[in-house]
Amino acid sequence: MASKTADMLSKLALNNDGANPQANGANGTNGHVSDQDESDEDRDDDATANGTGNTASGAAKKKKKKKPKKKKAAPKVQSDPPRVLVSQLFPNGYPVGEEVEYKNGNAYRTTNEEKRHLDRINNDFLQEYRQGAEVHRQVRQWAQANIKPGMTLTEIAEGIENGTRALTGHWGLEEGDNIKGGVGFPTGLSINHIAAHYTPNAGNKWVLGEQDVMKVDFGVHVNGRIVDSAFTMTFDPKYDNLLAAVKDATNTGIREAGIDVRVCDIGAAIQEAMESYEVELDGKTYPVKAIRNLNGHDIVQHSIHGGKSVPIVKGGDQTKMEEGEIFAIETFGSTGRGYVVDDLEVSHYALRPDAPNTALRVQSARSLLNVIKKNFGTIPWCRRYLDRLGQEKYLLGLNNLVQSGIVEAYPPLVDVKGSYTAQFEHTILLRPNVKEVVSRGDDY
Repeated sequence: MASKTADMLSKLALNNDGANPQANGANGTNGHVSDQDESDEDRDDDATANGTGNTASGAAKKKKKKKPKKKKAAPKVQSDPPRVLVSQLFPNGYPVGEEVEYKNGNAYRTTNEEKRHLDRINNDFLQEYRQGAEVHRQVRQWAQANIKPGMTLTEIAEGIENGTRALTGHWGLEEGDNIKGGVGFPTGLSINHIAAHYTPNAGNKWVLGEQDVMKVDFGVHVNGRIVDSAFTMTFDPKYDNLLAAVKDATNTGIREAGIDVRVCDIGAAIQEAMESYEVELDGKTYPVKAIRNLNGHDIVQHSIHGGKSVPIVKGGDQTKMEEGEIFAIETFGSTGRGYVVDDLEVSHYALRPDAPNTALRVQSARSLLNVIKKNFGTIPWCRRYLDRLGQEKYLLGLNNLVQSGIVEAYPPLVDVKGSYTAQFEHTILLRPNVKEVVSRGDDY
């Protein structure tokens, strides 16, 4: 320190006529030079220029080499709560789902070169689906580990949805962002006799209880490729047989599904598996019934329901599955009637792909329709999603859009009070040469 101070004082004395800008406060404080603002390299350069490159000790001073800044290593594991992009965790491509070879008349597809070529040219499409599936697996792993009785449904829904947004990189707050990727549809948290389509609206105070049976049904999409998968959570082992029945039924449906298979045959197999179970609850035995008016469905880009249904009971629908189609195979079991009706406050909505070109007289409806088209397109949404976009006093306009047939409302679907319902669901891809259960995980 002493030698540096002596050098600087001599420089100030030599430049006292104002030629030195530092002496006049250009880079110093109150007209004085700050030795904290001058780097070692700058002092070395000045010394060399003035022919005074020696220190007080006479030893030559070497320039210090700047150490290159270390790049931060990319994360290798998911955070808790999940916030790391899956694209960072899988820079070389996403995990492949469960691949199942076709059987019987379609067995040739596995080795057929033409079918294999068709599969290869679909790589972008497959990567989008597999990315969404990996997001689903990681978010639901967090949900299964963290959802506990005593939490509100709003806490649970927002935890799942924020995880989905973070892992896809689409928070949905900028116009059009949620159309590119993110949440595929509102998080269904349907409890006990409520089988489907329940998510909390603003102000909902429902708290998850120890004896509740909760269906967790959420979607992830990347470029409109929607992964639809669901599971059921309980906290009392007395419900185990109910869950086992529905899981078995869903896996049966997945096993039977395939190219050229009639959906009525799948429904018959699902019902047989489901209704081979019974469950004892509080000393009374209940048969597990397949909910006959709920179905699986095909999925098309940017639309969760494409037009085909997959029944979960035997029936007469002779529709066939076809090559290249995507299906959500979902089954619902109940200790009640095995039949659901609309009830409770609506939360789920979607813009209809075939919406009529109707003149809207209500100004708030016209304004809201513009928001829906720009932020969701035909991806389903709920009232909470409008709230987070800053929309206010929109119910009149929303009801007008529903009444005009432009927006479809999906009310909660319920069995009789006092009954319990369960659900399991996976998305399958009917690739040309193999069936891929893209959302399959270690959990179900």
